[in-house]
Amino acid sequence: MRGVPGKGLPPPMTNFFPDNLVGERCVMNVEGFLQEITSRRDYRGQVRHVHYLPPSPPRYGSLERPLPDPLARALERFGIEGLYSHQVQAINLARRDRHVVVATGTASGKTLCYNLPVMESLLEEGATALYLFPTKALAQDQLQGLLRWQGKGLPVNCGTYDGDTPRNSRSRLREEGNLILTNPDMLHGGIMPHHPTWTRFFSGLRYVVIDEIHVYRGIFGSHMANVLRRLDRILAYYGASPVYICCSATIANPLELAEELTGKEMALVDDDGSARGGKWFVLWNPPRIEETGLRRSSNFEAKNLMVQLIKERHQVIGFTRTRVQAELLYRYVREELTKESPSLAKMVRAYRGGYLPSERRSIEELLFKGELLGVASTNALELGIDIGSLDAALLVGFPGSIASVWQQAGRAGRGTEDSLAVLIANDLPIDQFLIENPSYFFGRSPENAVIDKNNPYIVLGHLRAAAYELPIKIDEELQFGPSAPALLDILAEDRQLLLSGEKWYWRGRTYPADDFSLRNISDATYTIIQVKDEGPEVIGSMDELSAFTQLHEEAVYIHDGEVYVVEKLDVDQRVAYVRMAAVDYYTQAVTERKVQVLHLDQQRTWEQSTLCYGEVGVSFLTYMFKKIKFNSRENIGYGKVHLPLVTLETTGCWLIPPQEVLRKVQEYGRSPMEGLLGVANVMGEVATLLLMCDGSDISTIVDATNTGLPSIFLVDRYPGGIGLAQKAYQLMEDLLKASLDIIKGCPCEDGCPSCVGAPLPPAQLDTDSRGRIPDKEAALVILHRLLGMEDYVPKAPAPRGETVRERPPAPPLSAMVERGIRKQLKRWEDASNR
Repeated sequence: MRGVPGKGLPPPMTNFFPDNLVGERCVMNVEGFLQEITSRRDYRGQVRHVHYLPPSPPRYGSLERPLPDPLARALERFGIEGLYSHQVQAINLARRDRHVVVATGTASGKTLCYNLPVMESLLEEGATALYLFPTKALAQDQLQGLLRWQGKGLPVNCGTYDGDTPRNSRSRLREEGNLILTNPDMLHGGIMPHHPTWTRFFSGLRYVVIDEIHVYRGIFGSHMANVLRRLDRILAYYGASPVYICCSATIANPLELAEELTGKEMALVDDDGSARGGKWFVLWNPPRIEETGLRRSSNFEAKNLMVQLIKERHQVIGFTRTRVQAELLYRYVREELTKESPSLAKMVRAYRGGYLPSERRSIEELLFKGELLGVASTNALELGIDIGSLDAALLVGFPGSIASVWQQAGRAGRGTEDSLAVLIANDLPIDQFLIENPSYFFGRSPENAVIDKNNPYIVLGHLRAAAYELPIKIDEELQFGPSAPALLDILAEDRQLLLSGEKWYWRGRTYPADDFSLRNISDATYTIIQVKDEGPEVIGSMDELSAFTQLHEEAVYIHDGEVYVVEKLDVDQRVAYVRMAAVDYYTQAVTERKVQVLHLDQQRTWEQSTLCYGEVGVSFLTYMFKKIKFNSRENIGYGKVHLPLVTLETTGCWLIPPQEVLRKVQEYGRSPMEGLLGVANVMGEVATLLLMCDGSDISTIVDATNTGLPSIFLVDRYPGGIGLAQKAYQLMEDLLKASLDIIKGCPCEDGCPSCVGAPLPPAQLDTDSRGRIPDKEAALVILHRLLGMEDYVPKAPAPRGETVRERPPAPPLSAMVERGIRKQLKRWEDASNR
């Protein structure tokens, strides 16, 4: 193990209790646990690095003026004797009516940064405050903390206002509440459209608190910024001008993100003065399997660690990248524990999006009460929900951003005790890069949270909603971005708006806030129905692109640890019918992607390459799937999929390499296309880190039909784009340098999933991109040349090469956005007619 100089590990510790003591926790000796697992006979050097974060003492500060007596007495009753330095700075700024963004560590006391100024304002008669949280569960958790203030002589009348709030409670909160906790979805669809019933509350609004702002990136963040544009219009109508207080995890641009979201000039508070217990952070790399050369499944490694922790009565959460992984981990752990202790197996659950609300609430309650020893979760439990004092957090695969790593690791160790966090690497380029470069991992976050609040596809829905809420004045049009005037004209042509005098009035038939979701840009949601003898039952939902890859016929769908096979995917009705089945494999879809340049917006020369950014059309065709054994990950066959082509008009950036680079690859007897495919695979992984997005937010494609030369495209997977490709256009040199580091750092000989990616499956149709094998050696030749470095000489020629053909570029098409907007309006109209 590396990374903890002079830190010895004591003898192994055993904490096995008989079954009648299930539920009791042990104080965890992290050093002892690490010593135990690394001393086993089956240990194969998985611990690559151990990073110890020692306890840190608190740093306190003094407010510019003392707190009012009721607040000071309340803090004394809570046992809070002093305020951390960052809390003092945030409170002082808020008192001066400055908008603030606080970016400090998990469990650093950010809640007091906004609760104290809010509570101080509520001492004034008629004052109100609005708290926005990204999830209902987080709002419920924060409410429990606020209710403690009610018994301390403070005039706090608070409650959550969301889809789960009973009707009579809603009326009471509107009429009497002075502190409302809600989420952006409810603000968008349930509060702002009915703002006249909120006159009292909005007129007295002093503070708007937005927690976990790093979550508001990509589509969700772009929608959120427009929700806040609409909120500002309503507040101005009622004469309110509240102070905004935002809180964020550590990212590269918290100030920029907060200002983009709110449209306000913010002050940054990022000097963390809180006290911390010790944390052991382990980088764990699964061993290679001799027969295949691939690394062992990260889920298999997580299962072993999770089972051991639960056996020793340590409370642990396992975070996975996908819903399927969460269900698989839950299934593996439950099966293993059942062999030795059925009672322990009952204390493990899975948690993810797609469960019905009642299921999620039940699992959350068990967590809150400490009645679960283990939970396998997606990032749905990543945010600041207080789920008790967990001992360990297992991160199954790099979660896509370093900010998410620290958020997930922060779920353990909220007390003063030492805690354990383990990042278990996947056999993917970015995971292996971080495992081998811990200094990069533990340094300052290089990530940027990106939004595009002026995306016309997003602005369209919010203009409709805003006009429904209040007529839009002509001089307000540009508040919704440069595309707003043209969008208003289109809406008028479609007879949804009427321009009378200097205002746009809503005249549509529908309830516009109901027509779109803040969480995605597509309104195509598929319902998952379980077919069983006693009648059908709805068990989940999924967006269309995901449905085509996870709910095609014969796909294996996993829910609550149970395995289902899809019997039918009804594309017209957007319904997937599944039936429980006893199969020992899961499925992975294979998708063909093609790209066409529609319009060139920007172009520059970099080194000898040409970099471009503009509008592109991308087609996705899911045409086959693989069957993979649960435990061995053995590929046991393929199946065909018959689904329609999905076309997406979006934005992309592309790199056109000089022809001499491709010829150089050929001179070495290797394939330029396969080298570019390897580079593209790695770039896609690196981009998720530098752009702070999920792998499903972008696609990388190698295509030669647009530019005359094989080129690498990176595109946003959302209509109109959300700014990710544009940021990649700016960071292309960083993307290529990091890609080179990953490929060179991999010890494999010919390329593997840890560097240039896995080979694609056999060709089913005769196209350029199917059946190709990413070529590590060719990728290194290309990257060295692109970056202006000394030539890389391959170790041996590839068995085949290919000819590079020059083709004239395809002529750009115009009016992409207008076509897309009109299609969106037609879909909304069709949905309302149904």
